[in-house]
Amino acid sequence: MHNSTELQQHATTPGSVWRDIRDAIRGSEHDYTQGPIGRAIFLLAIPMVIEMSMESVFAVVDIFFVGRLGPAAVATVGLTESLMIVIYTVAMGLSIGVTATVARRIGEKDPDGAARAAVQSLLLGLTLSALLGVIGAIFAPQLLTLMGADADVLAVGTGYARVSLGANSAVFLLFLINAAFRGTGDAAVAMRVLVLGNAINIVLDPLLLFGIGPFPELGVVGAAWATAIGRAIGFGWALWHIGNGKGKLHVHRHHVGLEPKTMISIAKLSGWGTFQVALSSMSWIGLVRIMAIFGANAMAGYTIAIRILLFALMPAYGVGAAAATMVGQALGAENPDRAEQSVWTAARLNMIVLGLTGIAFLFFAPTIVGWFTQDAAVHATGVFGLRAMSVGFPLYALGMVLEQSFNGAGDTRTPSWINFWVFWALQIPLAWALARYTALGEKGVFIAVPIAYTALATVSAILFKRGTWKGRIV
Repeated sequence: MHNSTELQQHATTPGSVWRDIRDAIRGSEHDYTQGPIGRAIFLLAIPMVIEMSMESVFAVVDIFFVGRLGPAAVATVGLTESLMIVIYTVAMGLSIGVTATVARRIGEKDPDGAARAAVQSLLLGLTLSALLGVIGAIFAPQLLTLMGADADVLAVGTGYARVSLGANSAVFLLFLINAAFRGTGDAAVAMRVLVLGNAINIVLDPLLLFGIGPFPELGVVGAAWATAIGRAIGFGWALWHIGNGKGKLHVHRHHVGLEPKTMISIAKLSGWGTFQVALSSMSWIGLVRIMAIFGANAMAGYTIAIRILLFALMPAYGVGAAAATMVGQALGAENPDRAEQSVWTAARLNMIVLGLTGIAFLFFAPTIVGWFTQDAAVHATGVFGLRAMSVGFPLYALGMVLEQSFNGAGDTRTPSWINFWVFWALQIPLAWALARYTALGEKGVFIAVPIAYTALATVSAILFKRGTWKGRIV
């Protein structure tokens, strides 16, 4: 891989590593189109990893407090989160186009263009989220029923679903403004926004659920309001930041207005980005349907293994996002060689981190799965699943960085087709065949996952080396 020793040399000086960690969290000013690539990846990846982890904390905190209200309340959160996947998918898809466009403008030394792109993405996001919010708030009971909610869950959860779906603009706009920050290289700002939102959510959750002090007792609906308020305040702080003249993203009055050409350009990129995210996230649902054939114990073991897997992948997503920013800015600076070197440097880092995680899972899977269940059959399925999937971690780390790099270059179509062929044309049929027509049974579902990882890395590397992504116009 290009630039293979830079990251290792950078890590041999402990003082510089601690300095870079400090600078990364503080958000020190840095030109990512120049200087050592290893340090640039490091500065971007640390806050992005923390940001990705913070995103998962919202759901964990809500379940922690809502669990004290009983199974109907927990089911409400689970079913509503399933509906929110639509919101997350569209928001994440749109954020791919935002990061690519803003990063390209920054690389071109065009902060004015970056600001205009950020504003157009927020206006587009506001329109889409308002439409989805109205539909969600009006039809919340019907949507919950469609997801399988019984009478008890409907009675408890309709209000929760209405608030969560109706106030989705807070989720949507936070995704987009943080994507703009990542595109400029201000990853530490995006990190702080989510830390603030999470802190408010953690404080408000028990106050609004249980009516502590002067706060009303709202029950499970209080969790929805706590999350919406936390995200909304985080977004408000982010808006203040882009308007106060600090950082690389400066939005002034003359930037605020409709620019159909810019909006359409971002929407085109984001359309494929949304398709890409949907293909990836919904492929897990396909595996669930296959695993459900083997009963409750297999399903429970699968659920535990997948939850641990997805949490472990969060840092890897952060490194991939760092690579996307580096590619976008380097191409904007007309330095495709730096873009390519950045990708291989980020890939090496990601493979090391996720590879070590996979080794830990191989040795400690029984202990880790044991934190979640004491049932012998569930435990056995979870342990096998975690070990089988962790074998593919290094290759998945490579494929993840390469796919994100296509996105950073503005080539959202290529990873969309890769996801279709790898996850839907290969992984799901293979899982079905191994599970149904071999002696492996439910183990076949898990074995199909690292095989798909291998295909993802191989196909992504072949297409990346062709270099057509370097000529993408954003």
